[in-house]
Order: sequence, then structure tokens, then C-alpha cells
Amino acid sequence: MATRIEFNQPGGPEVLQATTFTPRPPAENEVQVENKAIGINYIDTYIRSGLYPTASLPSGLGTEAAGVVAQVGSAVTHLRPGDRVVYAQASQGAYSTVHNVLADKVIRLPNAISFEQAAASFLKGLTVFYLLRKTYVIKPNEPFLFHAAAGGVGLIACQWAKALGAKLIGTVGSDQKAERARAAGAWQTINYHREDIAQRIEALTDGKKVCVVYDSVGKATWEASLDCLQRRGLMVSFGNASGPVTGVDLGILNQKGSLYVTRPSLNGYMTTREALEEASNELFSLLASGVIHVDVPPEQQFPLSEAVRAHRTLESRQTQGSSLLIP
Repeated sequence: MATRIEFNQPGGPEVLQATTFTPRPPAENEVQVENKAIGINYIDTYIRSGLYPTASLPSGLGTEAAGVVAQVGSAVTHLRPGDRVVYAQASQGAYSTVHNVLADKVIRLPNAISFEQAAASFLKGLTVFYLLRKTYVIKPNEPFLFHAAAGGVGLIACQWAKALGAKLIGTVGSDQKAERARAAGAWQTINYHREDIAQRIEALTDGKKVCVVYDSVGKATWEASLDCLQRRGLMVSFGNASGPVTGVDLGILNQKGSLYVTRPSLNGYMTTREALEEASNELFSLLASGVIHVDVPPEQQFPLSEAVRAHRTLESRQTQGSSLLIP
């Protein structure tokens, strides 16, 4: 028997519950992974709440984990039982001791990277890869705005930007988070509780503003983000932590400088095995060399059975960086 977290109806963290089940054998193109560390991502709260509806209920939750291959399907040739692996684009259900995953979404994990490091960084690292390397190619010495710089994605972005020689300006909600973002590589930080974001961007760039804004906050920062952009700048909206952006008048893009807007996602970029391997190889190289460091404090590592508390902590904005469930 195995254990997983599921929910029978959308709602708050309290709808999550642990249940036991008998894992089915992997299908021909799947592998069965015994999870050792499970990534908690903010998108999981959108799915649990119903903002991103599931196809059916009850539903598992989570798409990211690291562990050991237990079984392989008959058509799988690139993985074997015993392989250390990580995945981030599984079907919902990674909040589990055992999970069956499409083999093409599973990457062998280098020995230099622990299960905890992998689960804390894989989905977030792939996200930073497509944002900084594909959606808009960040250039050396280029200033740009990245919201929630002390979050799990943000801290990886700070380190990656520093490695690229770019000037990440990160928004944060406290002086403590500002310090952590700067330690990770942010060029400058903006405390949105006491500073006007657009005014601060103008001051930091001598009135030039920035070419690109990366915004995972959504509704609360939409207008301010547009005001930070240069003429024909790019607004990259990739999350909804404060609620979705709705009712957008496209005319505002013209009024604020013929701006561009995109709403990308990981699944829109990691569409082939080759794309996944390219992103994974770059991320693993940065992790193994220590250029990107992922440290999950003990208070943000939760037993699998305490998924409710983990979600409450995440949504309270009390966390910094990544959080994990440990089976």
C-alpha cells in the first residue's frame, strides 16, 4: 500500500486529506517512482482552490518530485529500476509516496544533486530557464524587474541573473526578504509595502525604465508592472498569487507605449524531450557547480501527512524560497 494526498472538492487547505491506495503497474510509456522529496509549488494552491479546475474529482495534487525508479513500462529504454530521477510535468498526484509518470517527463538526476535539492529546484529552475533564456533573452548588464524575488522561483532567478551578468531588480515584502534576495544576486530590491514600484524603477534606471517585467503576482501588480516598461517593452505575466488579471483593456497597452504582453507556461515551452533536456542540463550544471544554491530550511520541510499545514504556511506568505513534502 502507498499513501497520497487528494481532495474531493475545491477549497482551502482543509480539503486536502491523506488516503492509502494500491499503486497500479506503470503503463508501457511510464515509470513508477518512489518519491523521496516532493516539491510544493504555488500553482498547487490554484488547482486545490479550483482557480485551475481539475478534469475530475477526487484528484491528486502536485506534479514535481525526486526519487528512485521502482518499475519501468515495457516501452521504456532510457531508464531502469534504481535510477535516481526528478520530474516536474507529471499528471496530478506527486503528493504521494509512489507516482507513475510518463517516462519522457523524467530526467536522470546527477549524483552531485540531492533529492531535496532536485525537488526544491526542478520546476522552479525550468521556469526560470524559459523566462530568462527563451521568453526574453536577458543580456549582460541589462536591468529588469522580477516580482516576488524572495520566493522559490525568485531566488533562483536572482542567482541565474547574476550568473548572466544581468541586473535583476526584485520586489519583496519585507526587509528580511530584501536581504535574502540581494544575497542571492539581486542588483536592487523594492519593498512594495513602502515604496512605489514604478517610481523606484525610474530612479534606478535614470528614467529609462526596463525592457521586460516578470510578474507572478498578477492582479495586484498589473498596473505597476506596465508603468515600469519602456516603449515596446514586454510584460511577462506567469502567475496569479494575488488573483488573476481580468478585464484587460488592450488600449492601455497602446497608451503606455505600444507594449507587448505574454502569458507563458512551462508546458508551453517544455514541449519536447529535447527542450526538457536542454533546460535540465543547464540547470543541473549551475546547481552542481554551486552557481545556483537551493537551501530548504527545516521549518519548510513538511511530512507528507502535513500537506494542509504546508499549504497554509505557503499561502500566509511566511515562507522564503522553496518548500518540500517528505514522504
